[in-house]
Amino acid sequence: MNTSEIGILISIIVYMIAIIIIGIYCMKKNNNAGDFYLGGRKLGPFVTAMSAEASDMSSYLLMGLPGLAYLSGVCDVFWTIVGLALGTYINWLIVAKRLRRYTAKVNAITIPDFFANRYRDKKLLKGISALIIIIFFVPYTASGFAACGKLFHSLFEIDYMTAMIISAIVIIAYTTMGGFLAASTTDFIQSIIMSIALIIVVLFGVNSVGGMEQVIANVKDLPGFLDLNATFDAATGTSSPYGIIAIISTVAWGLGYFGMPHILLRFMAIEDENKIKLSRRVASIWVVIAMAIALLIGIIGFSMSQAGVIKHLEGSATETIIVQIAHALSQNGFLFALLAGIILAGILASTMSTADSQLLAASSSVTENIMDGVFGVTLSDKTKVIVARCSVIVISIIAMFFAADPDSNIFTIVSFAWAGFGATFGPIMLFALFWKRSNRYGAIAGMLSGGIMIFLWKFAVRPLGGIWDIYELLPAFIVACIVNVVVSLLTKAPEQEIIDEFESI
Repeated sequence: MNTSEIGILISIIVYMIAIIIIGIYCMKKNNNAGDFYLGGRKLGPFVTAMSAEASDMSSYLLMGLPGLAYLSGVCDVFWTIVGLALGTYINWLIVAKRLRRYTAKVNAITIPDFFANRYRDKKLLKGISALIIIIFFVPYTASGFAACGKLFHSLFEIDYMTAMIISAIVIIAYTTMGGFLAASTTDFIQSIIMSIALIIVVLFGVNSVGGMEQVIANVKDLPGFLDLNATFDAATGTSSPYGIIAIISTVAWGLGYFGMPHILLRFMAIEDENKIKLSRRVASIWVVIAMAIALLIGIIGFSMSQAGVIKHLEGSATETIIVQIAHALSQNGFLFALLAGIILAGILASTMSTADSQLLAASSSVTENIMDGVFGVTLSDKTKVIVARCSVIVISIIAMFFAADPDSNIFTIVSFAWAGFGATFGPIMLFALFWKRSNRYGAIAGMLSGGIMIFLWKFAVRPLGGIWDIYELLPAFIVACIVNVVVSLLTKAPEQEIIDEFESI
């Protein structure tokens, strides 16, 4: 192992030890299931904001978005950023405070709990929503494990499976020990590491090719690379138009926020609902800056490959662009190798901050919603915490099997899971919070129709191409909304007790 690899390894080991220590520290604060899954609703505004966005910005922030920009230019990533930025802000603006207040009122510590208690449907609605969380979070978590495996394999030529399993064990360790509080605290720290990593990459990348003017000069003549209405094809060196349908489809990414359990849980966990305004500002500013820099890194990375600073990448290998930049930085001495290690720790942070939250959400679905809510298995608080930790481990093992393929595309997996949650949980969340006439029948029908449409559009309609080539989240979200409204209006109105409760919120 050479000097640069030693420096990188030191930074990564220090980072991993630090988050495990946080897990051990938070372990003693978990006295019951509410503490383990929601941190006792005691998160401060900054931890709430940054942990929400760190858990949101998974490996696609430092791997998926830069890789896509490198491969196809500015257009696709730009409109994705617009959709995600709008979705982030609107979600904080209209959902956060009302969800925090409503879940406290109905005593809900998970998203399925909220749906079940809001509509007074303790079995079917809770069971379906819990299963949806498990179905979509297992592959979502697997994409995070896969990102870690790819990282260490490309860095140290460690066997992919070995690297992936070791990374997963670290995530499992601090999540199992510290629960939601550990996940949120580490997410806050990880968001800082991610920010530092982004800044280092940009500064080194720009300097390595001779300044920002040279970065632009290296890509400006590529057809469609800097165009907002066309995409660049790195394989052929040509461009193709990016029409209004494609723009609307891509901006629709923002709809996913209304249904993301790992983000919505942060809203439920903030200690003071009056601090949500501060959290919203911090979260919105950070997410816009972070995604803009991720796009810039894709441009800088391609420029560096044009200049011969790093090797040219193709296909799914473009998702390792930041790894290649970090490797180039590490060749300048031991101190720079430590900085490169911080960059790579940032990639781990972006992955771990999402995976830990997903594991907790999936685990809560098993213990709180299926075992207790559906099958009526009554456990003591202490036993619930033990079972919760065991379920985290079991779900992680299943996710590892899904992550066994080293050629899996992170961005593709994330986009499908994102669409799944957005279409199944997004409409029901909005109707539950803002429409008192919505009832359990509409909620169940809307949730199921949204989930079914995701699969139908993804695998049967979208492959037709042309006007049908729309991101599956948009049509599925629309269908779920229509079905929810129609079924609610055609069936019995909610009981007066539910309406009174809604109006009190």
